[in-house]
Amino acid sequence: MAAALAASPPAARAAEAPFEPGLMRLAEILGSLHFLRNLCGEKGDQWRAEMEKLLVSENPDPARRARFIASFNRGYRSFGSTYTQCTPSATEAINRYMKEGEDLSRDIASRYGN
Repeated sequence: MAAALAASPPAARAAEAPFEPGLMRLAEILGSLHFLRNLCGEKGDQWRAEMEKLLVSENPDPARRARFIASFNRGYRSFGSTYTQCTPSATEAINRYMKEGEDLSRDIASRYGN
């Protein structure tokens, strides 16, 4: 089954919901925030918990769930090789990702929410 999904032509994947890229970007932002906020002194798993909430609300099939998790992990790893300590640049990245995440969440909810 996984091989059949991987071999699907791009046209079949194009039928995804129009908000899908935004949700994947949101997952990536959550991963980035999980890394950066902990690097800068926040303790805990708040951003991982937000990712779990996203997964619960979306209830994705296994392939889509894997894409969500890959996006989160990509966001987390993207800063791991750049930052080993909290810097003004890391703090600025946090601020930008917080704003982008808020904007994405609001946009998706207002355009596609029920």
